[in-house]
Amino acid sequence: MCARRVGITGAFVALVMSPLLLEGVDPRCNKTNKQGFVEGSCPVTLSPVPSLVSGKPYTERVAVRVWMKADDFCKTPKIEVLSPHKKIYRPTMRPKMKKCNNEKKTVETRVKCNRGAAEMVPNRNTSLGLWELVLDPIEADVNSVVSVAYSSTSVNCSVSYTVPDPVPDFDLSVNGSSKSITVTVEPGDKVHTRWCYRKSAVHCMAGNNPTARITIDPSRSQSALLNVPYLLPCVCVEAYYTNMDALRHKKCPFENRTIADVRDVWASSEVTLFESRFKLQSPCPASDLQISASLCWKQHEHLCIPVLNSTLEDEDEDFIYNTATVDRHPRMCVQFSLQGSHNISCPFPADMSSWEVYMAPGRQSVFLYLTSSVPATFSAQLCVPDGTGCTPMGQVHSLTVDGNATERRINVPLRSLAERPCVQVWQSNPALRGRRILCPDYAHSRRGLFAVAALVFVLLAAFLGIFIHRLTKSGTAGWLCIQEPVLLVCSSEQSAHVSAVCALASILRAELSATVHLALWALGSQTQTGAGTGVADLGPLPWLYGRWEAVRKAQGKVLIVWSPEAKKSYERWREERVNMGKDESKEEDRSKAKVEDDLKINERKCKKEKTAGNCVKLCDEKDWYTQKEPSTVIAPVFTAALACLQGALQGCKGQGVALVYFQGHCHSRDIPKAFRGVPRYCLPQDLSGLIQELGGMRRHTQSGKFSWLCWPRLMSKVLSIWLARQLARRLQTLLPRMQGKQMEGPGVTSSLKMMSEKTQSRLKLPVERPGTAQEHEPLHGWRAEML
Repeated sequence: MCARRVGITGAFVALVMSPLLLEGVDPRCNKTNKQGFVEGSCPVTLSPVPSLVSGKPYTERVAVRVWMKADDFCKTPKIEVLSPHKKIYRPTMRPKMKKCNNEKKTVETRVKCNRGAAEMVPNRNTSLGLWELVLDPIEADVNSVVSVAYSSTSVNCSVSYTVPDPVPDFDLSVNGSSKSITVTVEPGDKVHTRWCYRKSAVHCMAGNNPTARITIDPSRSQSALLNVPYLLPCVCVEAYYTNMDALRHKKCPFENRTIADVRDVWASSEVTLFESRFKLQSPCPASDLQISASLCWKQHEHLCIPVLNSTLEDEDEDFIYNTATVDRHPRMCVQFSLQGSHNISCPFPADMSSWEVYMAPGRQSVFLYLTSSVPATFSAQLCVPDGTGCTPMGQVHSLTVDGNATERRINVPLRSLAERPCVQVWQSNPALRGRRILCPDYAHSRRGLFAVAALVFVLLAAFLGIFIHRLTKSGTAGWLCIQEPVLLVCSSEQSAHVSAVCALASILRAELSATVHLALWALGSQTQTGAGTGVADLGPLPWLYGRWEAVRKAQGKVLIVWSPEAKKSYERWREERVNMGKDESKEEDRSKAKVEDDLKINERKCKKEKTAGNCVKLCDEKDWYTQKEPSTVIAPVFTAALACLQGALQGCKGQGVALVYFQGHCHSRDIPKAFRGVPRYCLPQDLSGLIQELGGMRRHTQSGKFSWLCWPRLMSKVLSIWLARQLARRLQTLLPRMQGKQMEGPGVTSSLKMMSEKTQSRLKLPVERPGTAQEHEPLHGWRAEML
């Protein structure tokens, strides 16, 4: 019937709507062969199309599609848009000249369907095909509901769709060292991101930081870096699209985690004082920060002593603390604690306290002087400060004041000063929380002891200094002496060398009471009392051999003062000794005559000058060399000393010989390797060791025994150092003088040039003369000979 007419003649579809809602509406109808249509399901489908425009609210265009069979047009179908705006659609289908049997004639708008579309469907049986009715898109805002109902004689159903508020998805990466958070979004539309402090579940405040928000364009970069000043538990990151009033996606990476750096909490917080309370202003709510507050007394800049049992209660869990019953003194502070970290804040000004107290010392006690502007009772007690507070000890002393600002006093006895107790004072009635802790200045009492100890030390140092000064002024005769004789041998006629030898001899004789034998001092007959005959009486060689043997038997020391010229003389002496045997028979008489002539001339000269009363002294009392003419004593004496030293070394009797050289005038490398086993000393730095080598020791006590206490040993060491400095100063003053004398006239020429080299090589040991103690055997094949 109705279906057959439609299949034979074709069809036209018209939508009949209420006159008000139908005006201007042009729905579309298309013949389709949609696959997947489920028979019996609701034929209405809703398809949203997002419309995201930056700066405008988010909307969606929802397309409505209705799937109908040809037979459904005969079942009085009705399509009703329930929301957001109500509309009714009545689809009908009519043949060109006929209508359905049950259809009544009504006023309706006819809409031609596309005949070509029907012809394109493979199934030519139109009664089995599907018609797709596409209604006008519905504009819907965020969170609005689009609802469409379909009804007919056989089907009643409805479809709903809620427009969502889209949010972007993102990932976070935290860098604690740089205090930064990296935000990464997925490809798509532009996204705003920022960090903020979460105040509540829906409120997150970013503060006044204009750089907190960053726009990410995924087409360029999917990441952005957020710099956060404080990494607090309430720090969150929000990401949202750029449209108006976009929903924000929030993530809090530090929520329910231990705070990495508690200093961020203290740095981001501050205390605001009101009349009877104070508030800790923090970016995070109290629920995120488990902060406790207690009172402490600020003893000094870096010490705040906790007050026992003074924890403050947080009102309304918003960091608000009541101070109506707190002693509001400027040094009464609040200690905030979190995760073992503490922060001290002293919020009270100077004009908020109603009473004052100060402390004065007494005899085994302290006095507390109190003044109060209100009537009250005050208490005081000793306490011992420790890491957790001030532990009470002893009796509690109380005093009631009338509030007339009259000063009252409390006497608190000090029982045990070893524990260094303090005194805690508090208002006990009406009770105020907080105790002031006053500590006596125990360091002040120790300052007197320190002053006395310092005074005693200064006096001891002064007495010691005076004693050392007088001792050094008077010389070392009272402490050090050299009992064995000392023989000094010069090796050069240079003025600087002779002056240095004379200075050393003078110190050994004057400061150490040593018996010093020096050829320059023994030029005249018996120049030294008890020294025997002089060089002029015996001649240089017999004098040297006699003194050498006498010093050796007395266990004294022979000091050969080395010089650069001595090295040349030694090398020349060794070469001539090699050739001595060849020319000995030819030159013996000539050398003997020459040496005898030279010595007799020098002897007659000294005797003549001695008769005149002014025998020449090569080394006078001023310790410098004054003779300008060549000396005939130094070279022969040194050559003979070399011979004696060589014989002593071969006979293993070189223990009593030492080599000395002066720093700056000679070097240890100038000493021949043949004398490597002989002790050597560089003066003045080795003078202390030389004194020990010479047998220097302290004087005998009255009992005749030596006292080996540490104090005399120390003094001996000090005096040895002082003598070394004396010698150094003498050398420094002598050298410039001698240089000046050399500039005025010709220097002292070496006697080695005036004497025949062959004569020096044939010097012999002397035989016994009147006044000598014994004979001397020739050394190394030398023949004894009278000079």
